[in-house]
This record gives sequence, structure tokens and C-alpha cells, in this order.
Amino acid sequence: MPVEFKNKKITVMGLGLFGGGAGVAQFLARQGAQVTVTDLRNATELAPSIKQLEGLPVLYKLGGHCDEDFINADMIIINPAVPKDSRFIQIARNNHVPMDTEINIFFQLCPAPIIGITGSNGKSTTTTLTGKILQQTQRMTWVGGNIGKSLLLELEEIKPSDIVVLELSSFQLEELYNAGKSPGISVVTNISPNHLDRYSNMEEYIQAKKGIILHQKPEDYVILNYDDPELRRWERECKGHVLWYSTKDTLTNGAFVKGDDMVLSLDGPRIAIPCISRIKIPGIHNLQNILAASCAAYLAGANSQHIGNVVTTFTGLEHRLEFVREVHGIRYYNDSKATTPESAMAAVTAFQPPVILLAGGYDKGSNFKEFAEVCARHTRAVILIGKTAEKIKELILQKKAQQETPSLFTPGTFQEAFQQAITLAKTGDIVLLSPACASYDMFLNYEERGRQFKTMVQAL
Repeated sequence: MPVEFKNKKITVMGLGLFGGGAGVAQFLARQGAQVTVTDLRNATELAPSIKQLEGLPVLYKLGGHCDEDFINADMIIINPAVPKDSRFIQIARNNHVPMDTEINIFFQLCPAPIIGITGSNGKSTTTTLTGKILQQTQRMTWVGGNIGKSLLLELEEIKPSDIVVLELSSFQLEELYNAGKSPGISVVTNISPNHLDRYSNMEEYIQAKKGIILHQKPEDYVILNYDDPELRRWERECKGHVLWYSTKDTLTNGAFVKGDDMVLSLDGPRIAIPCISRIKIPGIHNLQNILAASCAAYLAGANSQHIGNVVTTFTGLEHRLEFVREVHGIRYYNDSKATTPESAMAAVTAFQPPVILLAGGYDKGSNFKEFAEVCARHTRAVILIGKTAEKIKELILQKKAQQETPSLFTPGTFQEAFQQAITLAKTGDIVLLSPACASYDMFLNYEERGRQFKTMVQAL
């Protein structure tokens, strides 16, 4: 293992609650570095992450940052959530303190090949599916990244013959691009407006996502969604082999659907896996995720049996179109991870009967026009909460014009919104939490929002 961290004074900026900050702090402390963790949040809010660092010699500076931790350090590790224009990053630059990220350190030190998966929506489901299929093979498989688990702590056990599957966010990819790295197999699920509170425009966001292909080598592979117009434009910038997947078109190179078969055609004989009617996760978007994951896993050595076993038994991830339970003939779904209008639109249209939708939340600069249109067409009622409630309500009113449905409500609390949904729901209905927004105005994160929803459903 590298000795370069031993006795170094390292500031970890942003502990966060999704595993990356705690993972890198733990790793560095175990390598013998003098670690200072600093975060704008206080110890109570960060309790789950601090618990992971129990017993390690870590110095905490919480509830704000101090200049000296960015001046007198040998290195700064920046959490993906830290804004690029932070004055503390500028202080470190002015003092020539080198900066790095958890994911970059992992890429530098990982001995095994890496499959990297990104996209505006569907990353976590595709990452999990790819990992599950590869776990069926003889090959030791490691899954981590933006999905909430740092693999830095497993580095000593990862062998060159293993395979690593990483979910990568746009923030992680920006830094990876600066480090001159791209995964050997890259998957991009789709591109739609996201994080426009962080990027000055859509172009900047797309450029960040392109970090997953720009440093690939000629022998590398990229798997792109053929149904996504933006991704079709990427082909000329890809340096390696390009494979496509589509739920609509027949392709010569990639994965597509034909009747009840998923067909994989990758530089060789076509294989057909009869499985479409047995897939348990609803929606076209999930079929796309399955095609992408199958393609990536097949490239890394999985066969049709491994793929068939997983895609016909996988029931989805927590907070991602997760079936909670059925009460009095009403089915409840938790899709709290839908933090963009596009992911919420995919959820609403995944069901046949009209939906009673719980939506709204923190405003990260998204455009809700198309979402409002989908709500006007596919929902019976929309109950809106949070900062975006009025904005979305106005747009739906414009789109529904003289129609009776959907009926619209803007209660003050999440609990009242849930009560409203129960009052409206009848046998055969779907009650769906798919917010189309981030959660920070009312919750710690999307997980807390999803858990509260499930608690209320279980209490019925």
C-alpha cells in the first residue's frame, strides 16, 4: 500500500452522509495520515458518518471551515458536494496545497479493471444489476462509488483478476477528467438537465459527464443509450469501441429487445435471452437499465444464464420505484430517489392506471414544463410540497387547462400530504412518492424522505 499518506497533514473537506467522506477519512487515518475533517454541518447532523470513524485519530472542525486547515495542510481531499467556487478551495490554490478526491485516489490505486456507470437517471439500478450479474460468475466483484460505499477500505483485498463496478456522479467525473482517467468499460444511461444549481448551464453539465469517455483508450468500450438523442452525438468523441442499447430499435452492435427476448450482439454471434415478460421492475427506463447492465456484464465475462438469472429475479432498489405494500387494494410505491423531473416522469408513466402523485421539494434549477405535462396526462391527483410546490402547481394548471384531473393540493407538511393521498385513493389506485426534486428543504436527504413515507405506509 502507498506510504505517501503517512504523517501527512490532510484536510478532508465535506464528510457528508453518503459514505465517500467517511471512507476516505478512514482510509487516510489507517494509512497513518494526520486527518482533519471539516464540514458545514454539525456533529448531530453528521452522526452516522462520525460513528464510522469511531476510535480513529481524527480531528473534527464542524459547523464551518477554518482558513488554517486549507493553508497548513499537505493535501486537501474534496467531497463531490463541495461547490467549485468555494473560497476555501481558492485559499488552498493560493497556498499551492494539492487537492484530490476519494474517487481519484481509488482509480490511482485500484489494481483491477473498472466498469464505470453514469447518467442523469438510472445509475444506481444499472450499477447494482451489473454487480449482481457479475457476482454470478467466478470473478470476484466489487460494487461502490456514488452508490454510497467507498471501496478505498477494500483496496488491500482487491486483486488484478477481480472486477470493480462503480457508480460515478458528474462531480466525481469532473475530478476524474482532471486526473486524466476514464474507466475501461463505461456506461452512460441518459442525459437530461440535472444539478443546474451547480453548473452554469447544460453544456457544462454534459462536459462533466463526458469525463467517463474522454480518457478512454482504443481497446476500451463505451455502452451508450441509443434512445437518447444527446448520447447519439457522443460517438465521434469516443476513442474506444462503441456499443449501443435500445428498447425501440434493432442494433448490429449492442443490446436490444425482440419480442420476449433480450438480444446481445457484441462483435460476434448474437445471443437471445428469453426474459422480458418475467422482469419484475416496472417501466421502460428499467428495461433500458437492464439492457445496459447486461451489455456491460457480458463484456466482462458473464453468460446468458448469469444474465437471465438476475434480470428475472431483481426486484429493484430501496427508494427507486420500490413497492412498499398494498392496503385495501391500493398499491404504494416509494420513488424518493427521483430527484429530477425526468426520473419522476419515468415513474409516473411506468403504471397503467392513473397515479396519485406526491411530488415537490428543493429547487435545483430544473425545468418542470414537461413534467407538468406528464402529470396532466397520467395522474388523477398531484399533492405538492416544499419550495417548488407553487411553481409546479402553476405549470400543471396551464397544461391541464379545462380538464377535471388532476386535482391539485399544496399542504404544508409531508404528513398532511400523505393523509391527503389516503383520502383520495380508491381500490385499484397507485399512490406514488416520486418528487422530481431534491429533498434538502425539508429532509436530510432523499433516503430520510423515503423512509418517512414507508413508515407512514406501514402504519396504515
